[in-house]
Amino acid sequence: MRILVLGGTWFLGKCIAEGALARGWSVTTFNRGRSGSDAAGVQAIHGDRTDRDDLARLARQGPWDTVIDTSSSEFAPRTVLLATTALREAARRWVHISTVSVYADWPHRPLTDESPLLEAPADADSSFGYTGANGSPTVYGFQKAGGERAVVEAFGESAVFLRPGVILGPGEYVGRLPWWLTRAKRGGHVLAPAPSGRIVQPVDVRDVAEFALRQAAGGASGGYNVTHPDGISFADFLDECLAVTGGVGKPVWVEPDVLTAHGVAQWTELPLWRTHPGVWSVESGRAVTDGLRCRPLAETIRDTWAWLAADGRPVDHPRWGEHGLDREKEARVVKSR
Repeated sequence: MRILVLGGTWFLGKCIAEGALARGWSVTTFNRGRSGSDAAGVQAIHGDRTDRDDLARLARQGPWDTVIDTSSSEFAPRTVLLATTALREAARRWVHISTVSVYADWPHRPLTDESPLLEAPADADSSFGYTGANGSPTVYGFQKAGGERAVVEAFGESAVFLRPGVILGPGEYVGRLPWWLTRAKRGGHVLAPAPSGRIVQPVDVRDVAEFALRQAAGGASGGYNVTHPDGISFADFLDECLAVTGGVGKPVWVEPDVLTAHGVAQWTELPLWRTHPGVWSVESGRAVTDGLRCRPLAETIRDTWAWLAADGRPVDHPRWGEHGLDREKEARVVKSR
């Protein structure tokens, strides 16, 4: 089995590359060589996916059985189209890492694999789309939907779309779980978003990688919601963060209207917290039927802390700095309760 990973040097991309190598597959990676390092044993080709000449040079290194694209999130649909057009004669199949943000109803309504998608053309530039007054839909969602369209136009029934919500685990670059872990380690009164029993559905990066590799070798097509079928309650999530870090702390559960009144930003200042009813109601039945297996999220929390405690350092990324609540602001909200 020969695969090409677009990206491949950090978090999900590197996990996919390492998993493929462990299977005895031949792995080529294509990236700029500026962030992270390629896994030992891959054929690393450095280039820019926005450059036609670099893509033509890459295509001459084929053919591959499957392309797995882990690096499209920062690019406009027309850039995805550039890559799919350049590689459609060099690969039999394309597995595309997308997002639940491509759904028209996310995060306001529960989702299935059959929920309607946002509409965006395959050749759209980075200006296409809009962000709604209530924060949804988003420009990001339109852009990713256009990226999916670009893959369909080139690969048709040989295209697979994996649509995770939040991916956590060792090597995370966004900073959601690392922030909660470091906050738990500090202890004290930990501001927590009520209700404590609300279930969240993040998925472990290693489980997404495993499922991507299953799809790379398979014959199915279309979209899969890649969310944890069981999830974890926010109370159990925080209890596990406190337990693994040894933090002497106590969650202080604060109702959403109080958090909002104090200007606490959903999704970023309190990572994983969002009040929209559909945000953590994403059904993943098709993926589970086709082989998605999700480890308990307590294991993800433990392993991420072990990585951080061993001086785990993610690739520098601007989103890391967006997450987490200032100490003074947290203290004010807790005191006002």
